Amino acid sequence: MGQGLWRIARNQQFQQQGYSGQGYLTREHGRRIPANNVSNPSHRKQAQGGIDIYHLLKTRKSKEQEGFINLEMLPPELSFTILSYLNATDLCLASCVWQDLANDELLWQGLCKSTWGHCSIYNKNPPLGFSFRKLYMQLDEGSLTFNANPDEGVNYFMSKGILDDSPKEIAKFIFCTRTLNWKKLRIYLDERRDVLDDLVTLHNFRNQFLPNALREFFRHIHAPEERGEYLETLITKFSHRFCACNPDLMRELGLSPDAVYVLCYSLILLSIDLTSPHVKNKMSKREFIRNTRRAAQNISEDFVGHLYDNIYLIGHVAA
Repeated sequence: MGQGLWRIARNQQFQQQGYSGQGYLTREHGRRIPANNVSNPSHRKQAQGGIDIYHLLKTRKSKEQEGFINLEMLPPELSFTILSYLNATDLCLASCVWQDLANDELLWQGLCKSTWGHCSIYNKNPPLGFSFRKLYMQLDEGSLTFNANPDEGVNYFMSKGILDDSPKEIAKFIFCTRTLNWKKLRIYLDERRDVLDDLVTLHNFRNQFLPNALREFFRHIHAPEERGEYLETLITKFSHRFCACNPDLMRELGLSPDAVYVLCYSLILLSIDLTSPHVKNKMSKREFIRNTRRAAQNISEDFVGHLYDNIYLIGHVAA
């Protein structure tokens, strides 16, 4: 309704300004200039009242004459570059027009590896009749199955030869994949501690500040919503991995895995305190330093103060 009224009002405005459906007309001191004279540059300048209809119609007509670009007439490198920006759905649609180009194995291989960075089948000799387009469909089907039932999803990948029955291979697949539901993934890792161990070792926390490393860790391995044995296991594994990645820093600061464990818990509690709207009296920097050094006496006051500043400025470590 609103668009119809807008068109009526706009047409009335065109008629008042001297535009007609049969030609482009303008008024100048009561004189009408016919449409066939608009091609004159001086008349066109006079006819421009904010919208150059002649230019718009000419551009539209030229585009209609051009039509779609035929990718088969372009160099193959340029055609593949254009098609590489499409997702799987659009690439399937493109194959209806450019069957040979859109079904090229390199395009589908790029789609597979950009979404699922690691699969055991990537490092094997492809079987007879192997197709990356078919593999993409299987990976997508397996991911949907995993998001409904993690065990069935992993079994599907193994049955298709996509993954080997190895905790390390499963951990690499999880680490390089972003299509898995994090809630289902958390349940799966809680049940498969062997996969969790290999997944932790894939993280490299070298030269990272402790709160930033903890954020990266919880982006891949989501923390549980409540405190419990699983959260303690995650923090313990993270503490040992962080110390293993930064041996020089640990010696310089005099920190041990147990001290890092205490700091991680302090950071989580501080994050909740500073970000929760239900906590009215926020913990001050002085209080955080005092409480943390009481639990871990060898930690310097400046280092603990930097931890507080990081949470205060950047936010929760497990958000």
